[in-house]
Amino acid sequence: MKVVNLGVIEFSEADALMREMQKQRIADEIEDTLLICEHPEVVTIGPKARNDGIQAPADYLTVDVDRGGGLTWHGEGQIVIYPIIHWNQVDEANVSQIIHKLEEWIITALSEHKISATRDERMQGVWVDGHKVASIGLSFLRWVSRHGFTINVDTPAGRVENLAACGMSPKTTTSLNALGHEVKEVEIIDSLLKKSGEVLGRNRN
Repeated sequence: MKVVNLGVIEFSEADALMREMQKQRIADEIEDTLLICEHPEVVTIGPKARNDGIQAPADYLTVDVDRGGGLTWHGEGQIVIYPIIHWNQVDEANVSQIIHKLEEWIITALSEHKISATRDERMQGVWVDGHKVASIGLSFLRWVSRHGFTINVDTPAGRVENLAACGMSPKTTTSLNALGHEVKEVEIIDSLLKKSGEVLGRNRN
């Protein structure tokens, strides 16, 4: 599996890249690839949020997307990982299993930093100390994914907390540092890559 760090990139640029790479992966022109990045502040709005009439406050830039889920905040201090992966292993027979695997990957990586994280079977994502710190939303074509997941590490105070993300009440979603878990983005990324073979069954090149 190839790993590409895009640095800070506008969501629109990353979205165009994901769409092209998904086509290339379907055609077997590229290998499974992880795109790692950070976006300038923007709130992506999935179909569920649009259907439920959930909106971001007026001072947030928003963009409609076609992944699963509701509102997702992006911005400084957040890890964004987009897996352009052909999910074809025996334990990847449906979307729920794939999301479960991604949740387990995040939980395992956080445990490397003595952070106890859990999942909630009622909704996708990863939780720490009763707060949601990681969101997952995917889009599939022929079992190749785009979009992906976010981990809030050290986000600006109040920005992600002000949103009714994924239909939850404000202040449910927050960052690791806000919860008192002092860890750096690069450290979590390193742990994710370290555990990719064990949890995803795909080793980085």
